[in-house]
Amino acid sequence: MSDSKDFIIGVYDDEDVLLDSVRKIRAAGLKIHEVYTPFPVHGLDDELGYKKSRLPIAAFMFGMLGTTLALTMQIWMLGIDWPMIIGGKNYVALPDFVPVTFELTVLLAAFGMVGTFLVSSDLKPWKDPKLLDIRITDDRHVLAIDLAKNKAMDVGQIESALKDSGALEVNEKKVEE
Repeated sequence: MSDSKDFIIGVYDDEDVLLDSVRKIRAAGLKIHEVYTPFPVHGLDDELGYKKSRLPIAAFMFGMLGTTLALTMQIWMLGIDWPMIIGGKNYVALPDFVPVTFELTVLLAAFGMVGTFLVSSDLKPWKDPKLLDIRITDDRHVLAIDLAKNKAMDVGQIESALKDSGALEVNEKKVEE
């Protein structure tokens, strides 16, 4: 048995109207579940009150792991495991290790960021996308309000708030979880 969620969605055709609508809806005390757009809308994350992403911290940590692994690997291979003795000296010269260290740092930072993003966003290859309106992949913006989180207002009040804020149309959707 699957759970389902009830949403009221407002469909918009202009990003400026959408931004203004988000301000009005949040000022009215409604909790916005999510806003779906076909392209990035600048300033939308600030209006929705999203926190700054911690993905750069993860990138730095994965990059440091790459640097550490690269230097450890090269020092181990060329200095300890199979030492290169040139002119009677062991060949462990850090300037020569820079290209490999740089490449492994970038590689692990990139793969780490992609993996971290996929895990934190709950994006799995086998997960079906939940589209509230098919037009969000083309040319419309959709503002979704979860009815379970907005019990202070009834459906009619939420619909009128969305219409008053500039929505072209307001629909009620049920999404299977």
